Amino acid sequence: MEKDRNKVLRAVDMSKCIGCCSCMLACARNVHGDYSPVKSAVRIHSSGGFQGRFVANICRGCIRPACAEVCHSGALNERSGGGVKLVKEKCIGCRKCIGACSVQGIIFDEQENKPIVCLQCGSCVKNCPHNVLSMEVNNNFYEEFNKSFDD
Repeated sequence: MEKDRNKVLRAVDMSKCIGCCSCMLACARNVHGDYSPVKSAVRIHSSGGFQGRFVANICRGCIRPACAEVCHSGALNERSGGGVKLVKEKCIGCRKCIGACSVQGIIFDEQENKPIVCLQCGSCVKNCPHNVLSMEVNNNFYEEFNKSFDD
C-alpha cells in the first residue's frame, strides 16, 4: 500500500481522449459526492475550435507544491509521493493556491468557498474508457528523495 502513495495522476495519451468527461464525472461522483463535473478536480477541455485536441488540466503531483507554500492557513499540506492534501476546516478561501498552481490543477468551489484538489486516488483512471489517464510512480519523488541523501 505504501507504494500506491507514491503514484500520481498522469495524462499518458491525450490523443485517445474524445472528451466524454467520464473521468470528470467519476471524480465528482466518487470523491466529492456530486453529479456535476464542476465538482471535479480533473478538467478536460478543447484546446480550441472543433478541430482542437483535448487537454487535461490535472494536478501533476509536485514534490514541493507551490500551492501548499502559499497556503498560510495550513489547509494544503504536502502529500507523500507528490501533490497535496486539503484540510477543509483550515481553509479560509483566499484562493492563493489557485494562482500558485502553474498547471491550473486546482479548481475553486464557489459553493463551498474551498479549492477542489486532486486526491491522487485514481477514481478518474478507473472510469476512463480510453485509457488516457494513468496512475504512475512519481519519478520526481525519487529524484528528490535521492537528492536528500546526496546533500
